[in-house]
Amino acid sequence: MPDDLVQSIEIACPIKQAWDAITRTGLQRAMMDTVLDSTLEPGAPIYYRNQNGKVVHIVGRIVTVDPPTTFAHTFRLTDRTDPPTLVTWSLEPTPTGVRVTVTHTGWPQGSPKLENVDKTWGRMLANWKAVLETGDVDARTRRLYRVMGLFAFALPKRMRNEQVAPEPADS
Repeated sequence: MPDDLVQSIEIACPIKQAWDAITRTGLQRAMMDTVLDSTLEPGAPIYYRNQNGKVVHIVGRIVTVDPPTTFAHTFRLTDRTDPPTLVTWSLEPTPTGVRVTVTHTGWPQGSPKLENVDKTWGRMLANWKAVLETGDVDARTRRLYRVMGLFAFALPKRMRNEQVAPEPADS
């Protein structure tokens, strides 16, 4: 498995609609029902929190905001010890909508569980397709979100909002 992950999907919607959804602060239904918290300015912190704000799943810093084609930020899963990596969202118009590509780079050589991260990006892009084309994720994903919400109390303490510091500005 290479250390750079790339996932892509075509979505039947205008590029601006996809851009606005992916970069909208607040509830990100497609991203595991997390809340995107950031000013979306280069250098600003970015957080993906659970809906009640008590758990931070992802922390990073904004790198690039170039509407409607490129959104990049550093990325660290708060339940893992990996150093920050880089996620780049690339959007390009197609004859029937938009192609959304997520490129996740900067993994240390031999990082464990990259296959799981790669599969998760595939599911997230499928969720974006569902949300943008139908208005919601599928029933199986909605059930998964409910279960995840019920067991949020059992997540490691290092994921709790008060335990998660912003990523350093030079990350």
